Amino acid sequence: MSNDIYEEGLNKTAANFAALTPLSFIERAASVYPTLPAISHGAVRRDWAQTYARTRRLASALSARGIGVGDTVAAMLPNIPEMIEAHFGIPMIGAVLNTLNTRLDANTLAFMLNHGEAKVVLVDREFSTVMREAVARVDQPILVIDVDDSEYAGPGERIGELDYEALLASGDPAFEWAPPSDEWNAICLNYTSGTTGHPKGVVYHHRGAYTNAVSNILEWDMPKHAVYLWTLPMFHCNGWCFPWTVAARAGVNVCLRKVDAKTIFDLIRRERVTHYCGAPIVQNLLVNAPDEMKAGITHRVHAMVAGAAPPAAMIEGMERLGFELTHVYGLTEVYGPAAVCAQQAQWSTLDIGERARLNARQGVRYHLQDAVTVRDPLTMQQVPADGETIGEIMFRGNIMMKGYLKNPDATQEAFRGGWFHTGDLAVANPDGYVRIKDRSKDIIISGGENISSIEIEDVLYRHPAVLAAAVVAKPDLRWGETPCAFVELKAGATVSAAELVAHCKAHLASFKVPRAVEFCELPKTSTGKIQKFELRKRAGSVAAIDV
Repeated sequence: MSNDIYEEGLNKTAANFAALTPLSFIERAASVYPTLPAISHGAVRRDWAQTYARTRRLASALSARGIGVGDTVAAMLPNIPEMIEAHFGIPMIGAVLNTLNTRLDANTLAFMLNHGEAKVVLVDREFSTVMREAVARVDQPILVIDVDDSEYAGPGERIGELDYEALLASGDPAFEWAPPSDEWNAICLNYTSGTTGHPKGVVYHHRGAYTNAVSNILEWDMPKHAVYLWTLPMFHCNGWCFPWTVAARAGVNVCLRKVDAKTIFDLIRRERVTHYCGAPIVQNLLVNAPDEMKAGITHRVHAMVAGAAPPAAMIEGMERLGFELTHVYGLTEVYGPAAVCAQQAQWSTLDIGERARLNARQGVRYHLQDAVTVRDPLTMQQVPADGETIGEIMFRGNIMMKGYLKNPDATQEAFRGGWFHTGDLAVANPDGYVRIKDRSKDIIISGGENISSIEIEDVLYRHPAVLAAAVVAKPDLRWGETPCAFVELKAGATVSAAELVAHCKAHLASFKVPRAVEFCELPKTSTGKIQKFELRKRAGSVAAIDV
């Protein structure tokens, strides 16, 4: 019989335990820094007290309409103040926020609204046409609320029963909300960008959102009152939890409806932006912008990049801009980033090529994530940290989804062996840093040799004419598969397929050199990720080159 003296009479009570929730961040910001700026969006300027009052109005108004614990409220919004408010006001009443990808078609949106059983949807006027069609296919009653952004002057119409500002006017700015009864309760629903079949609904909990928001601060050494530019879509993994991170630091949310290089540079100068996040395509857009567009930025800017490993050209371009680049790694299931290529002080003395090689790694776990590892997916044994033995990246810890909504089989498979299986193939280096070699479906098997498409892409990115590159398998009668490169060139740049092949030969073993090259604009998701599944469909028709 256990006789634990530290349990007897020492109970969890309201006095010594509170559920972790990122909603506490906005309450504190409004209490401690009520008059400091929270929102900047065109002519709209709001401080933290005003922003907190609006989120409480939203919570109150939804509650009065019968929305409560476990109900889904969807949002079809760009990066505007109302989207930030939704990240607080909706979960304040225990409801679950489902941010919708603004580039999806009506069929996919209707599936999400039905699958998540949304009872309310907030719709920006820009997306009224597609949402009218999507809502018409929803099975359950759904309240449509129109959001009319003062900074939008394009086409669109009101399709809802109620205007957002009218909704807020009916709510109480002093509404008394309560933290979740259990930090394991759902806070958000995000859908994967599945390439086959229906997307899976990834359920986030309050504890995970809290721990990832805090980890963002720790990984970036993010100071109080940082000025954060919303280049990353908030519909993507809830903006990597940065709506809550910015509130925790009582920072400034500089909103941005659409990614545009000139607007970004203008806002960085005018608002003195200190931090922003984005996929490689966003970073490349800035690095390759005209010099006159970049002029006049005299302060330090911190950029966070996820997705493909940053090539040397991107790192060098960022350094010329005076931007400090942090490389993170993750998936929708781990709230966006849950690993970081933590930079070591001694790296600064290395040449750009070696720094790029080190920064290209996916790195080590986030502060508040329990573990990231590379394991054999069959035996579940950890692979040796030799930089050569390939296994699968796996995560476990607090920064982890509850599971897939209404999909217990997929959830069980994802968590097989007590770890979340990412599907990314990688090696562990002797210093403990993880480096992706490929997605399991992206490895090219040529003549029995495994070829990493990422390794080839890294080499292609080193060519000064290349803006973006993706390598996939091309069916081959002799070899089974051979590498096929799809290349997007920088504006005004020219290079031939033969020249690119020669460039690859200088840096790769002969069997890894692309045997087919096509120049095109690469298909990308709304978050800037290259859609390799589209390129695989085209690879068979790309003419082979004599290598």
